[in-house]
Amino acid sequence: MKWSINELNKLQNKGLQIDETIQLTDMKGALSEVRDISPVKVTGRADLGSSKAVFHLTLSGTLILPCARTLVDVPFPFEIHTTETFLLKPNADFEMEEDVHHVQEDIVDLIPVIKENILLEVPMQVFSDSVEENDQAAPQEGKDWKVISEEENKNKIDPRLAGLSKFFDDQDS
Repeated sequence: MKWSINELNKLQNKGLQIDETIQLTDMKGALSEVRDISPVKVTGRADLGSSKAVFHLTLSGTLILPCARTLVDVPFPFEIHTTETFLLKPNADFEMEEDVHHVQEDIVDLIPVIKENILLEVPMQVFSDSVEENDQAAPQEGKDWKVISEEENKNKIDPRLAGLSKFFDDQDS
């Protein structure tokens, strides 16, 4: 996923189609939440000009993240659509509000940009759907406590306020 500026200039008339699968195993240590990552499918195209290269990419794969409640592995599929612009000339004119990347040592490298987009996609919390089936899951109940769902808690009346529910019944009669 690296090209020199000379290679991109040669492809300027033909265009560049991208359809590759890359391994990003070094992302496991990038965030403590990322336990594993599947091979990432990168597809898209590049619009090449004399002063800039614009990559229209779709990134898809699966991250393995810890469940926020039980710490078991949860697969988190992602599909990211992004447009990345690289300036091929240091003094090239570009729109100020446009997010651009500057080329280092005459090489356009998409790997750091791909990693950045994937890390931005990592959610704050994920939850496992199948808690009871996993032996490594954190306990769901203990002495004087139990994890309950929103549905179980929805219609439950606080015992401290139970007397207030009778107040309106007395007013109607």
